[in-house]
Amino acid sequence: MTDDLERRFDDLWSSLRTIGLSAESGGYRRFAWTAVDDQLRRWFREQALSRDLSYKVDRNGNQWAWLGVPGEGGIVTGSHLDSVPDGGAYDGPLGIVSAFLAVDELRARDRPVTRPVAIVNFADEEGARFGVACVGSRLLTGVLAPHAARALTDGQGVTLEEAMTSAGVDIASLGRDDPLLGHIGAFVELHIEQGRALDDVDAPVGVATGIWPHGRWLFAFTGEANHAGTTRLADRRDPMLPFALTVLSARSRSAMAGALATFGRVRVVPNATNGIASRVDGWLDLRASDEGTLATLVQAITDDAVSAAATNGVTATVTCESSTPAVVFDEELAARVQAALGGVPALSTGAGHDAGILSAHVPAAMLFVRNRSGVSHSPAEQADPADLVAGVRALAAVLAELACQ
Repeated sequence: MTDDLERRFDDLWSSLRTIGLSAESGGYRRFAWTAVDDQLRRWFREQALSRDLSYKVDRNGNQWAWLGVPGEGGIVTGSHLDSVPDGGAYDGPLGIVSAFLAVDELRARDRPVTRPVAIVNFADEEGARFGVACVGSRLLTGVLAPHAARALTDGQGVTLEEAMTSAGVDIASLGRDDPLLGHIGAFVELHIEQGRALDDVDAPVGVATGIWPHGRWLFAFTGEANHAGTTRLADRRDPMLPFALTVLSARSRSAMAGALATFGRVRVVPNATNGIASRVDGWLDLRASDEGTLATLVQAITDDAVSAAATNGVTATVTCESSTPAVVFDEELAARVQAALGGVPALSTGAGHDAGILSAHVPAAMLFVRNRSGVSHSPAEQADPADLVAGVRALAAVLAELACQ
């Protein structure tokens, strides 16, 4: 089975490669609970059934493919299939393609599989459509309340409740799923590295030690719409000014603290070239090495925003839309993963993952596959075929260590 793994990887990857691919940008537009997402979900189901795996959709819309009967102590791997707008090919799908191939490898080994093994596709990990990341895993673990999830709205005013209902999900049953959590003895997520640490040490695979605390905050500035050509500067209540000052504040303060601040999404009302805006909404993504630094930065940036707004006759409100504490992955599980791989580099990350959400509820670990470009959330994301195969083999070795006893 292992001799032709590169060919089998290429075949499986090709079956997924064109779904949601934008000819315009070269990136992927795979947003939760859309027609494209439906194609991805049907692909997952087909891969599960073609391998005689038991296919299930849980109460929160996450997809599962089980080898063996689901039960206590199951070993779960997988990731997500959705993307950020015009994202790269590997972020998410690599973990699921590798999982199916790793299970193929596991079944071909001489050692019997003595624990149930599952592959999972977590719904709406990126939060690109409804603004909250890791919705599927947050609902599963109870981190996101069902009523709050149902009320999430996309840019066209469609609620998550409406979108999931249209996709055939019974939203009445959303919420924490203790029986399913009880089936997870360990969760191991394989993911493309979202940086260049592995390339710096010339290693195809690494193990994650933890995830920085991070969150998303909506900064809303409300002023007064007016004519760009007739309104004197002194008479303006322009929300764009305090917003711009807040962007600069976030950048300079995070640089001094060794943190990462990004305003990557903006909404302007009425968004007219010859008009002064009445409102500017900007979403801050903020990540820091520890929770104290993160909290201090959020407060300082908020104070700067409120002050800049007052100076310009504008009001400012700040709303935390999601917050994820620091994650330190299970040390015992990490040691077993390291032992199964004969020792590989260990690294932390500032990127959030479903594994980070699950880590507070079940033992969790992550494998990273080298990203030669060091670029993520972009079509420039890149991995060598040899590294992709090394990732599959590493995941198969970890599954064998955990499930074949």
